[in-house]
Amino acid sequence: MTINAAGWRPEAPQADGGEPGTWTGNKALMLEEPLIFEIGDAATTGVDFEMPSSPEVEGGNFLAGLERNRAIGLPGLTEPEAVRHYTRLSRQNYAIDLGLFPLGSCTMKHNPRLNEKVARMPGFADIHPLQPIDTVQGALELIARLGEWLVKLTGMHSVAMSPKAGAHGELCGLLAIRAALEARGDAREVILVPESAHGTNPATAAFAGYRVENIPANARGRVDLAALQARLGPDVAAVMITNPNTCGLFEPDMVAISRAVHDAGALVYCDGANFNAIVGRVRPGDLGIDAMHINLHKTFSTPHGGGGPGSGPVVFSEALTPFAPLPFVEKQGGHFVLVEEETAGDHHARSFGRMVAFHGQMGMFTRALAYILSHGADGLRQVSSDAVLNANYVLRQLDDVLDAPFGDSGPCMHEALFSDKGFAGGLTTLDLAKGLIDEGFHPMTMYFPLVVHGAMLVEPTETESKAALDQFIGALRNVAERAKAGDPALKAAPIHAPRRRLDETLAARKPVLVWTEPPSAEAAE
Repeated sequence: MTINAAGWRPEAPQADGGEPGTWTGNKALMLEEPLIFEIGDAATTGVDFEMPSSPEVEGGNFLAGLERNRAIGLPGLTEPEAVRHYTRLSRQNYAIDLGLFPLGSCTMKHNPRLNEKVARMPGFADIHPLQPIDTVQGALELIARLGEWLVKLTGMHSVAMSPKAGAHGELCGLLAIRAALEARGDAREVILVPESAHGTNPATAAFAGYRVENIPANARGRVDLAALQARLGPDVAAVMITNPNTCGLFEPDMVAISRAVHDAGALVYCDGANFNAIVGRVRPGDLGIDAMHINLHKTFSTPHGGGGPGSGPVVFSEALTPFAPLPFVEKQGGHFVLVEEETAGDHHARSFGRMVAFHGQMGMFTRALAYILSHGADGLRQVSSDAVLNANYVLRQLDDVLDAPFGDSGPCMHEALFSDKGFAGGLTTLDLAKGLIDEGFHPMTMYFPLVVHGAMLVEPTETESKAALDQFIGALRNVAERAKAGDPALKAAPIHAPRRRLDETLAARKPVLVWTEPPSAEAAE
């Protein structure tokens, strides 16, 4: 960035034809914005404070020796400058409120504003985990009612509401499985994870101290049942299976898988991150599942992305319920209580302990219950139906121009899977994704699942209209046709984004996370 007497300006931006860009770097309403350190200075502030009259303190020092003794290097802005800076930055961010967010396996759906309004009610938003139980009866009732819905929708026996997110829920389920096996004196050391499972599954199993072994997928993208049956034995503690799986496909052999695992003395953990595709239609408890986490921030509309917030309640079979974590909410004589270890009784008699100190996800619980109650059972069934319909529409509208590895295996579930097979000129999935940015869309999930080379995973969710899908399909088709023709311009994409293509490998290995002032011209000489 070059600073001159007339103001800041970017370094010689180039327009599409190679001609110099505008003097400011702005292009109409696409506004260039420097770092806050480059436009602010320590001498500027948006608020003026009058020095208070100093009380009588030792030495006459109002700050009692805690005054600043050196500059801290933070920039100052006037109030209009601060507002404009962050507003301009927000215009460079993509969000679900701007357009379709096709990330596969993430379920980036619209969050109804009703849910946001309810979550901001003072009785939910302003409570504290250390308040007396008598003062948070409404919050505890909400947790209990949400838990009842989750048990009903999954056909399971009980639920633990404390896990904070999906992977945390996975850990919760595995710890309950470990406790159940140890209670019968059967310590096992292997977790089987199909290739079509979510990537967090093997990581969680390893974190819990298990040895992980993969189970291959068959030619139709499902678990190879014969390979699984052949590997089951006295050392296998559990199978972690994602259903629907990361290829966007339902596991039709799920009942047979559960039966084989149970016959071998092991237990079945199901990754419920894709529950949005089957909610209201399939109850995991009917499939022989022993434990399953549910991502509230996917299926039931709480905000998703940006590292949080999240919530991952875990539902348990009757066999695992005694080993579920504490505390849990229970109604006793018209009064809701948090049941701790000393009062758990037979219900959680052999609990493995606690996952967290507090139920800290009230905002997520509130949004999820508002979503469930506003839809009802029939509405939730329509949610999954529309999500599956939208994904199949995307799949069939694009399978003539993009390779669909399992397109011949019948309908998909909630997401459509493609690959970069047939791209010319050395172009890859990454190039297509960058080209899609120029079309005004956030790219789909890339290179996942790993069982498909150059994978592109698209999950449109149920909240996108046919018109929105048609616009996205048209854009993706255009870029795909360019990739198949070997258009070299895709190697330079994105062209029209606020920033051009970055060296993502270098950024991951050597990130620059701290701003440092560039040397002055005199120092450089």
